[in-house]
Amino acid sequence: MERLGIISGTIALQEKGVLLDPEEKWVETEFGRALVLVTANIAFLPRHGRDPKRHILPHLINHPANLSALKSLGVREVIGINSTGSLRLKHKPGTLVVPDDFIMLNPGPTVFSSKPVHITPTLSKEVRERWIDAARGCALDVVDGGIYWQTTGPRFETKAEIMVMSQAADLVGMTMASEAIVARELDMAYASLCSVDNYAHGLEDKELTMEKILWRARRNAESIVQIVKSYIERRQA
Repeated sequence: MERLGIISGTIALQEKGVLLDPEEKWVETEFGRALVLVTANIAFLPRHGRDPKRHILPHLINHPANLSALKSLGVREVIGINSTGSLRLKHKPGTLVVPDDFIMLNPGPTVFSSKPVHITPTLSKEVRERWIDAARGCALDVVDGGIYWQTTGPRFETKAEIMVMSQAADLVGMTMASEAIVARELDMAYASLCSVDNYAHGLEDKELTMEKILWRARRNAESIVQIVKSYIERRQA
C-alpha cells in the first residue's frame, strides 16, 4: 500500500500514538530539502518544523519542497490538518470543517517555473469523503463543505479585510490553499480537516491573540487525533 501523507502544524501526532517509531528523514528535492517522519504506511510532514525555537512562519513554508518530498516517498494521497479562524458566527471555535473549495488571491507557490502549465485547483472529493466518514465513525461532528480563504500571513487580518472575506468565505487561514495547489500540480490527491480555533478579527469584541488560538487548537487536538486514527484504520482495512 502507498504511504499516506499527513501535513500538520501544532498537533504532535508522534506523541499521540499515530506514528510508531518513525524514521526522521531530510529529503532533498529540486526545490530544497524537507523534514519528514516516515513509517511503513505514513509520511508525516511537520508544517512548521520540529524545533519550537525555529518555528517556520506561514509565509516562509517551502510548499514545493514539502509536497515533492512526500511524493518521492511514494505518497499519492495527502491529508492536511489546518488551524483556521471562523468568518461565520455559526462556526464557533471548536468546530471541525472539511472545506470543499478555497480562495487565494495573492500569488501562490508553484512547482512550475518555465512550462506553460495551467492546472485547475481542486480539493479531492474522495479524500474529503474519507475525512467525513472517519469523523462519523468516531461519532464526531464535522461540517461538510465550506470555503477557505488563504491570506499570506504571518500577521492577522484587519477588521476591514475580514468584513470583505466574510462575504465569500467561511474560514480564513494561511496554509491550506498553498498545499492544495502544489499537491494538484504534482498529481496528488489532497483535502483538509480544518480546526476552527478562533473567531476572525472583528467577529467578536475580545482581542485576538496567538495564545488564545493555540489554547483552542490544543483543545481540538484530541478529536482530530481520533479522526486521523480512524482515517488510517479505514484506509488500511
